[in-house]
Amino acid sequence: MPVRRVRENQTLAVESDALACEEPLEIRLGFARNGKRTHKSVSITMRTPGDDFELAAGFLFTEGIVKLADQINRIQHCGASGKDGNLRNTVRVDLRSDVKIDFKRLERHFYTSSSCGVCGKTSIEALETGVCRLKKNDNVFFAPATIHRLPETLRTAQNVFDRTGGLHAAALFDAAGEMESLREDVGRHNAVDKLIGTQFLAGKTPVSDKLLMVSGRASFELVQKALMAGIPILAAVGAPSSLAVELAREYGMTLLGFVRDNRFNIYTGAERIVSENSPLKEKSESGTFDKTKSLMNDRAVGPQNAETRTK
Repeated sequence: MPVRRVRENQTLAVESDALACEEPLEIRLGFARNGKRTHKSVSITMRTPGDDFELAAGFLFTEGIVKLADQINRIQHCGASGKDGNLRNTVRVDLRSDVKIDFKRLERHFYTSSSCGVCGKTSIEALETGVCRLKKNDNVFFAPATIHRLPETLRTAQNVFDRTGGLHAAALFDAAGEMESLREDVGRHNAVDKLIGTQFLAGKTPVSDKLLMVSGRASFELVQKALMAGIPILAAVGAPSSLAVELAREYGMTLLGFVRDNRFNIYTGAERIVSENSPLKEKSESGTFDKTKSLMNDRAVGPQNAETRTK
């Protein structure tokens, strides 16, 4: 897009600037009802085109509408072409005829903003997404030194962000700090749905041994989506919300915030963040986890400044 750049008091010549593409995506669901095939629109979200099938599948999975990849018969673009004559902004997910649908979930109102999928404070008890509590003794441990490297690894891999400066990212990392997969989108929740959708369609859920890193803040909805995929650790460059911390604590997730500049806060699940020679790891592995040492480890890793508070 053409842009006039301004430096101090001087307006420079018109130049070209790359922008992140944002287009609406309608997700439609095809299913059998009373012996007849029915199509129903379940969501419209503003997204960055690309990985649309994974986005649709990830959305349906993290919202609890589908639970297994083989429940999906096919995913396809449909409807009229977009502005460029090629892009289509409607995806239809056709389920097998024997799949039972919880129609109460389809009646839920899905928000259309790219920045937030579910807005407003909703009680955990009323969420009813089918989230299961994560296992405490899952033998998943990440060292602080590994976590310190993740923001730079994530940022380096954001190719579209380099050109536009306008995209969020979500990535999966193993305990060695190796990135397994990354997705970008104008919406935080879309990036996570694309990432989880990729794992879901590949039959790799639950993702019980990975860390999910997001480039922005940690919202209630992102914790919910990670829990639906069985991800034990969610790390965010920004801050978590109070309800995100409450949900993570309720379901046994490790939640990290302000992961940048060689520091981070542990809000819940400190037992998964340990050094290789830490007594805490030995206690956790032996099944006699010491909560007092967990809190000490939490305070040692968390930054001591006015930016964060300990509840």
